[in-house]
Amino acid sequence: MTFLKHNWWKLLSGLLLLYAILGGFMISFSWEGTGMEIAAESMRNLFYHVGMWFGMMSMLITGFVYSLRYLRKFDEVEDIKAVEAVNVGLLFGFLGIFTGMIWANFTWGTPWVKDPKLNGAAVGLLIYLAYAILRGSIDERHKRAKVAAIYNIFAFFLWVVLVIILPRLAGESLHPAGGGNANTVLPMHLQSSMRLVFYPAMMGWILLGFWIFTIRVRIRKIKLFTENN
Repeated sequence: MTFLKHNWWKLLSGLLLLYAILGGFMISFSWEGTGMEIAAESMRNLFYHVGMWFGMMSMLITGFVYSLRYLRKFDEVEDIKAVEAVNVGLLFGFLGIFTGMIWANFTWGTPWVKDPKLNGAAVGLLIYLAYAILRGSIDERHKRAKVAAIYNIFAFFLWVVLVIILPRLAGESLHPAGGGNANTVLPMHLQSSMRLVFYPAMMGWILLGFWIFTIRVRIRKIKLFTENN
């Protein structure tokens, strides 16, 4: 009972992702009249590609919050949580880019096109990679934490501008979630059978992100304790 009390959400994550994998491949969808005929069966990638971006966004938001908390309390544990949240966010981000390139290759005939949404996401990931490089360039622990926290806060706002605001201001976009195509993949516009898989999949990927996050934070805490003793 104690195990279930503390780990129920991890079990839930595994069950939701298993359901998303099985449901994503086995549930039948009708594409006629949906406006998504060009994507056809490749739309099943929605449950994985978009789910990874949901996981990434939840981690980047978490890192942003912990950076704010660090600047308020200067607690080193808050810095550890901030950096590990960003690390997990980058993992999901690159997986999202990779699955998106596969999807694009089937839909558009090329893994990458000149598109504000795609270019914004690529630049955003590079900004967060620079965060990791910045941390590695500063040896003094507390100075590194302060500089990294400030950078992470600005990086998050830049990410929102690059990935959410600018693509919408740019107008038309090939990407289904940008410009004039935004409504085609919003949950309320999906078929009911797709929504039955979409919502559990998104929750599963978010929970998986937090699961990996907690493991990495635990490892970093052990290393910190070892260094201090």
